[in-house]
Parts: sequence; C-alpha cells; structure tokens
Amino acid sequence: ADNTADADRLRAALKTELNTDSLEIDTGLLQELPDLLRRNDFRVRCSLFRERGRWMVTGIDAEGSRRPALGLAVDLGTTRVAFRLIDLAQGRALFESAFDNPQIAVGPDVLARIRHAESPAGSKQLRSLAVDGLNAALADACRTVGVSPQEICAAAVAGNTAMTHLFLGLDPRWLIREPYIPAVNRPGVLRAADLGIEIGRYARVLVFPNIGSYFGGDLIAGILFCGLHRKEETAILVDVGTNAEVVLGNRDWLIGCAGAAGPALEDRKSTRLNSSHVSQ
Repeated sequence: ADNTADADRLRAALKTELNTDSLEIDTGLLQELPDLLRRNDFRVRCSLFRERGRWMVTGIDAEGSRRPALGLAVDLGTTRVAFRLIDLAQGRALFESAFDNPQIAVGPDVLARIRHAESPAGSKQLRSLAVDGLNAALADACRTVGVSPQEICAAAVAGNTAMTHLFLGLDPRWLIREPYIPAVNRPGVLRAADLGIEIGRYARVLVFPNIGSYFGGDLIAGILFCGLHRKEETAILVDVGTNAEVVLGNRDWLIGCAGAAGPALEDRKSTRLNSSHVSQ
C-alpha cells in the first residue's frame, strides 16, 4: 500500500544508515533501480563513495551478494605505473602489479611529453597511452584474481602534476613556462566512465590534488600514508623517482621541494659515461 517512489525509499534508508542529508544516485542507476529492487525483494547492498559530506551511490546488488566490492589504487609514475586491487569490505589487498608507463614511447621525461602535448593530437595520444595501458593491465590483473573490472566501484589515482594533467587530457604547456601555472590543482572526484577507465559503470575516481607545478598528488598521497602532517616531531619524506620530491616538517608546518632524479637511477655503465663526459 506504500506508493513511495523507489528512489525516495532507497534514499531514505541510506540517509538514515549514513546519517547524512547529501546523497546522489546517477541517472543510469535510477533507470536500473526498479528492476534491481523487485528482483531482490527490496533487500539490496549498496556501494557508496564519500567526498567530504557528500555520498554517491556507485553500485547496487543483492543483499548477501558474493560479488566483491573492489577498490583500485593507482600510482601514476613517469616511468612506472603501479596499481593495487583492494577488497573494500575486508580491507585487504588482492593483487598488486606495475608496468612501464606507455608514454615512454613519446618521451622518457615529463618535459618531452609536455612539449608533445602542446598539440591536440599529441595530448590525445599521451592520454590514450596512459588510460589504455592501465585498462589492459587491469584486465589482466582481474583475470588472474578471478574478478571482473566491473566490480571495481571506487578508485584513487596519484601522480605528479604533469602526469595528472596528461592523464586527464589537460593542457600542461603552462607548467613549464613562467610563472609555471597548472590548469587545475584539485581535479576532485570524477566518473570513471568520463575518464575512459573501464571499471564499474558508476564508479568514482579520486584524483589526488596538486599543490603546484612540481609538487603533485603522489607526494600528497605519501604525506597522508606516512602521517607526516600529524607527527609532533619533525620528520622528512623523500620520494625518489624519475622526478624526486622532499618534504620536511610536522603537524605544524611542512616545506617541500622537487628536482630531477632520473640520472641517479641510471645503470652503472651509463653513470660512468656521464661522469667521464662531465670531467672532460
């Protein structure tokens, strides 16, 4: 006898459970909702993504479903891309792997890639290389674990400022020209489908924020992981990759700097040749 709309009924239940007044359901999910509810006798399990005080429904299936609710963490490095599949319900890692960043085919460093991205075709190519490479590696990982990429309902991507721009298809040209201005520092939470990432249809992706042109989301992720920003004592965080960043500080203050570290990672033969050339 209760003719409350399906979406209103679901929102009311979730708002009570989550103690929130802010809840979003995608139009596509609303289109599927009537059948989902009735097929499961109005007893469903919801996957949600929270951004500050705002909740977003990213998936609905049967209560007691054995389908895992998966998360994806991506370290978008200049040279290597690492990722981890996570069982969100149990809080454990299911799989971890890494692969060479396909953008190396265009240029080994971000400067070469930024110059290549100054044309629309170049920008599109670099973005496709990164996204397609991630999708292919992710598909292989899911086959190994015996899950589907569609079961991934949330993702986080952390990279330096240039890599973040190239991954999102943003114009990076002003990163290398004074006064070195990014297109955006806080990309925020985006739809995976809008980024071309082939995971859950309604999955959300948190793209870690940048602080500036050479202080990116990968370093922010490192600070959060080790809790540097909460420590009473002064500590130092060093991230040595193709690009290197150093952060010094504690819960009261933080100061950071960045520089190229690629030569330090070359093999011994290359290093000796470089040293010989310098001495001449």
